[in-house]
Amino acid sequence: MARKIILYMSVSLDGYMEGPDRSIDWHTVDAELHRHFNEELAAAGGFIDGRVTYELMQDFWPTADKDPASTPEMVEFAEIWRTKPKIVYSTTLEHADGDTTIVRSVDPDEVRALKEEPGGDLALGGADLAAAFAEHDLIDGYHLCVHPVLLGRGKPLFPGTDTPTSLRLVGTRTFGTGVVLLRYERDR
Repeated sequence: MARKIILYMSVSLDGYMEGPDRSIDWHTVDAELHRHFNEELAAAGGFIDGRVTYELMQDFWPTADKDPASTPEMVEFAEIWRTKPKIVYSTTLEHADGDTTIVRSVDPDEVRALKEEPGGDLALGGADLAAAFAEHDLIDGYHLCVHPVLLGRGKPLFPGTDTPTSLRLVGTRTFGTGVVLLRYERDR
């Protein structure tokens, strides 16, 4: 059975993945939600990110467990981030650390071949990369954490499209902070 590509993303109730000036300070991530992320991503076969998401993650997580202010959940995730293979899609990135592969463009056949390789499902991150994957119908699941905030403006998670994508709800979970996880699978 082929592994899946799962989009993991936080989004505001009005559909933005980041606010004005790329802000994400509205994310409501407490210990309970962080433990959930850790459980899900510890089982992943790796991370697939766009350059912006990769650089954001790489700037913090490789050494987050050395920071005395880090919570136990953050320490645990730092280890998950460091040990998982990563693929970063970028036309400009020249160097990536550790077990990271740089890929210059989304080739649907290469992605389908990647899905046939052994290992756990792959965690997809980054709105622009998600749009490119969605354009080629390469996303198998959408795990969206809807945060209890209306931003009014920012970067929408999903760009406009003329082609509907059918999804099937496979699970929900409400966290103590009011964040609601919606888990959908592609209805093929």
